[in-house]
Amino acid sequence: MASVPISQDSRFGLRRQARLTGPLHLSSGALLGPVDIAYETYGTMNADKSNVILICHALTGDQYVASDHPVTGKPGWWWRLVGEGKPVDPARHFIVCSNVIGSCMGSSGPASIDPATGDPHAMRFPVLTIADMVRAQAALLDHLGVDRLSAVIGGSMGGMQALTWPTLFPDRVESCVVIASTARHSAQNIAFHEVGRQAIMADPHWRGGDYYADGQVPSAGLAVARMAAHITYLSEAGLTEKFGRRLQGRDAKTFGFDADFQVESYLRHQGLSFVERFDANSYLYITRAMDYYDIADDHGGSLAKAFTATKARFCLVSFDTDWLYPTTESRIIVHALNASGAQASFVELSSPFGHDAFLLECPELNRVVDGFLKGGRA
Repeated sequence: MASVPISQDSRFGLRRQARLTGPLHLSSGALLGPVDIAYETYGTMNADKSNVILICHALTGDQYVASDHPVTGKPGWWWRLVGEGKPVDPARHFIVCSNVIGSCMGSSGPASIDPATGDPHAMRFPVLTIADMVRAQAALLDHLGVDRLSAVIGGSMGGMQALTWPTLFPDRVESCVVIASTARHSAQNIAFHEVGRQAIMADPHWRGGDYYADGQVPSAGLAVARMAAHITYLSEAGLTEKFGRRLQGRDAKTFGFDADFQVESYLRHQGLSFVERFDANSYLYITRAMDYYDIADDHGGSLAKAFTATKARFCLVSFDTDWLYPTTESRIIVHALNASGAQASFVELSSPFGHDAFLLECPELNRVVDGFLKGGRA
């Protein structure tokens, strides 16, 4: 491959998939293999491979960070941050974004085929952790010939992956950007996830996860799970500003149980549109991986100890209206980084949009990330 110019390398580009060699050793002790990873790359790797940035996606995200989604047709989920003239620019950076294992957009997950049986894994797929997702990303980077990352960046669950990277591979990461995230899932976080999982499993079409053969999927349960989760991504102020108590397409209450209020109609739309692009079993697996996430627990109960081996620079960003992963969670990480001797910068940004602010219009976030990647302090 050395004689082939990088720009012509078939491994690089949009809508790629790699089958990784050898089984992946999981946190549970299980082995997963073969492992397929769906991914996209943008830009060109420079000669010394020093411009590689890994973008990590959130719970319901995917590899289409800066390209149109093949199912919804919508622009990439982080087009405001990644793209020409943006802080993460393919003109300067070689950008990699992969679909996490356990998901349903081309990476190995419960919907993928088990070669031993010829049927979808369904709930026979092994339970995963955030660390497992990161190990799979590292194996993908090995496949792409990438030894070291200039930066790893993520928001929400993507931030969990980004923060895990320097704890597992301290010599492979130069800088780390963690946005609207946490170092461990709280009891409240776990509780919200359990409501969603129970909604899915209570759907009569779930059938223990074996619903792939006839296409009768647990769409009602998955829609309710999405509705419940979506509330946690917003803020009370944002909901009030956007919807208030305004009625939906009517002048008076119906005194029934149709969607009288605009906010009810909005949530129903979010739930229904979600089932068109996501697999219910994947939702179970990924939320469970997030619930198991606790970096300190993996390092003898000390979060600071997790970062002692890395020399990476860190940038932490939180939002003042995010009650899912509030600013206090980012401060805990910053204090641990300071205790470990790591170079860390932190900023709390103001936004009315709650947790979802990292995906929405936020010029301040772009300035922070741009400055940090260019070597300045956020």
